[in-house]
Amino acid sequence: MSFFIIMYRAARRGVDFTGRFVWRLALLAAMGLLHGLWYRGDVLEVLAVMGLFLLPFYRVRSNRVLLAVAVFFLLQPLMLVRIAFALGGASWANQPLGYWSATIPQVYLDGGFLDTLRMNVVDGHGFKWLFMYESGRLSQIVGLSLVGMVLGRIGFFSRPEAFARARVAALLVALVGALALYFGREPLAQLVPASEAMVMPRALAGAVLGSLFDLAVMAVLMLAFTTAYYGGAGRALGVLAPAGRMTLTLYVLQSLLFVPVFYGYGLDLHASMTQVQALALGLVAFAAQVVFAHLWFRRFYYGPLEWLWRAGTYLTLDVPFVKRRGRVEEGVAA
Repeated sequence: MSFFIIMYRAARRGVDFTGRFVWRLALLAAMGLLHGLWYRGDVLEVLAVMGLFLLPFYRVRSNRVLLAVAVFFLLQPLMLVRIAFALGGASWANQPLGYWSATIPQVYLDGGFLDTLRMNVVDGHGFKWLFMYESGRLSQIVGLSLVGMVLGRIGFFSRPEAFARARVAALLVALVGALALYFGREPLAQLVPASEAMVMPRALAGAVLGSLFDLAVMAVLMLAFTTAYYGGAGRALGVLAPAGRMTLTLYVLQSLLFVPVFYGYGLDLHASMTQVQALALGLVAFAAQVVFAHLWFRRFYYGPLEWLWRAGTYLTLDVPFVKRRGRVEEGVAA
């Protein structure tokens, strides 16, 4: 969505933003690499690299073609190919996925800060990309990004009144799909042949169906939220908007705060906190983020990392940041 908005607005000004968008992704990757030193699970560098795949598709005029390609990627084609080879008896296709045997490095549990940093540098990036590839996340990112670009093109969010019925219909379809996959994914996976020498086809089929279930649940959540927002609950749900305007900052900030809470060199709470306690802590932390975002935007136009990213994109410090009383800045995009 943001890719389309940026490219579209630049095109309306007669500007080809392609080169600058690549630079923008490079800056995001740099932030991700720095964040990855602190937290192995950083996703910014992954999104930056996968964002490059959007550039050629931006030239495709047909939304139907884009949706067809999106569906292709969301169906996990690499997993389906592996399933086919595994059923044919290919030994490589019947080898367990690499990340399945991975365990939490001991250094995260009881190592010091420098040991954790060293592990993130040596092992973190490789394992993350292995997981993203083998689990099908990379394919999902491309598919979802193309869906987002199409939603931007058709004005799904800029003209919400035109899609009132479509939102409700899509919500019902997504809900039925989620329920069908929840109850049917295991029985469907069991239909795939399996033996001691051929263990992967059934396991991969379950992974593909699980991926589709996750997508269906995500669609239910997104469509339910937007239906409620445009159906009269906009003021209540709008409380979340400031947090949405500084997601990059909040994403990095929560790692900076909570890695020491859970890791061995900090409070070491991974060993004692229950799932219920972790959920409660997450809810409280998110509420605190929302409050922080509201207070922040009383004084500033952008979150700190959002401002840095924007200034770096245009290679200028002449980007409004601090609000001044009695002065209205023109042309500042939220």
